[in-house]
Amino acid sequence: MPSISISTPIGHLTVEERESAIVGVRWADEPDGAKTPLLSDAARQLEAYFAGGRKDFDLPLAAAGTVFDRRVWTAMRAIPYGETRTYGDLAHLTDSGPRAVGRACGRNPIPIIVPCHRILARGGLGGYSGGAGLPTKQWLLALEGRLRKAA
Repeated sequence: MPSISISTPIGHLTVEERESAIVGVRWADEPDGAKTPLLSDAARQLEAYFAGGRKDFDLPLAAAGTVFDRRVWTAMRAIPYGETRTYGDLAHLTDSGPRAVGRACGRNPIPIIVPCHRILARGGLGGYSGGAGLPTKQWLLALEGRLRKAA
């Protein structure tokens, strides 16, 4: 599978492509697979995001998941940079429950680009399964101006 690995402030990420669409972003430092123009563009967009110069992504995505998962991921992509929603907010939008939304967040194969870090619990941060867990979520929210960066 074509892939590219990049170094970021939250660890090494490997971006994967299948049939001209991004299908995965994983915390891993793996040798690059066959490089493609799409993967080079994805790397440039992610690097610009981490540098604070990009607020959204313009990439074709093809995340594998259930119909419900894809509905939740679409709702997440509609959350603007620097804003957050609760699991309950997305549950209301997807006619489901907060726990089901949380499970869909945990199954998100394209974190950061599909911003599951912008989903919070009603009374706190909630969970995060990417990178180092909650410290990674806090870092991403701080980058977007939603939390103070730790000293």
